[in-house]
Amino acid sequence: MSKRNERNRKYKRVIAVTLMLTLLASGCEKEKPKSNNILRVGVVTYTQDDPFINAMTDKLKENFKEMESEDFKIIVSVKNGDDNQQDQNEIVEEMIDAGCDVLCVNLVDRTAPSRIIRMAKQESIPIIFFNREPVKEDIMQWEKLYYVGCDAEQSGVMQGEIVANYLKNHPEVDVNKDGKIQYVLLEGEAGHQDAISRTDYAVKTLIEHDVKLEKLSYQFADWNRGQAENRMTRLIQQYGKEIELVISNNDEMALGAVEACRKAGYRGNDWPVIFGIDGLEDALNAIKNGQMQGTVYNDNEDQASELAKLSVEVFRGDNKYRSQLTDGRYYVSEYRQVDEENVDEFLEK
Repeated sequence: MSKRNERNRKYKRVIAVTLMLTLLASGCEKEKPKSNNILRVGVVTYTQDDPFINAMTDKLKENFKEMESEDFKIIVSVKNGDDNQQDQNEIVEEMIDAGCDVLCVNLVDRTAPSRIIRMAKQESIPIIFFNREPVKEDIMQWEKLYYVGCDAEQSGVMQGEIVANYLKNHPEVDVNKDGKIQYVLLEGEAGHQDAISRTDYAVKTLIEHDVKLEKLSYQFADWNRGQAENRMTRLIQQYGKEIELVISNNDEMALGAVEACRKAGYRGNDWPVIFGIDGLEDALNAIKNGQMQGTVYNDNEDQASELAKLSVEVFRGDNKYRSQLTDGRYYVSEYRQVDEENVDEFLEK
């Protein structure tokens, strides 16, 4: 065995022990008798570096706190999979072994929930997947599996509509007056359902609105601001001021494009129009000051509220909210379009 592999094994053992101690200290202790007055929730995200997921997790913890009473306590343990499905599987296993009652899981790989489902099913622990939707065949294989999130297709359509409307009202975006909009597209990650849907439907919607497009480049930036800035910097070096439009699968990457344009010294018409998805506060401010032109608001507060309510309900065996779910499993939150006309409404939230 190489020294590197040995170090990795030691590191994972340390993480596992630390996680177990954290859960035991927080109250998710399997040896303690189960109580209807104490709900232990394990929340596992795909990474610690996604501002949208972090904001949703913070709101979820606030919602759980508000749902407590003198005779009902909720203990929440939050961990992340460090963008590695195997690591996330092991964290879920530790949470199950530590005795959590409900799992809220934001998958690293939406196509690979099988081990998590199998482990939870063995202990009859409900799972509410969120943000990254497993395929329907996986969700339907057990009655205690749920999903809370949005329709990625809708976000792509709405983004395309915002872009089309802006281009209609601002013909000066076509800087070279060739009757086409030269664009680049920043994609989340290869093979990710949301990235594929947002990309396909944004472009398809623009074409349906009779926008003539010329694709300069598609670039994967893994939903990350820093990576997007690097990709956009290289695109500026390659295409310069030919880039008239940037379509981004999320706001983090759109903000990376903004930073690249700023560092390139762009001003006025040199600056391409930039559109994202999520409605992050930084993006809303960028729309307010004209560095971005629009986004699609992904309501993390609504989704966090539904996660909290469902977690308590499945723990108690109630059916008020579950009876309203699509196919008894799905809660789909609605996106909203944001541009310079209504951005103040979202900033006030």
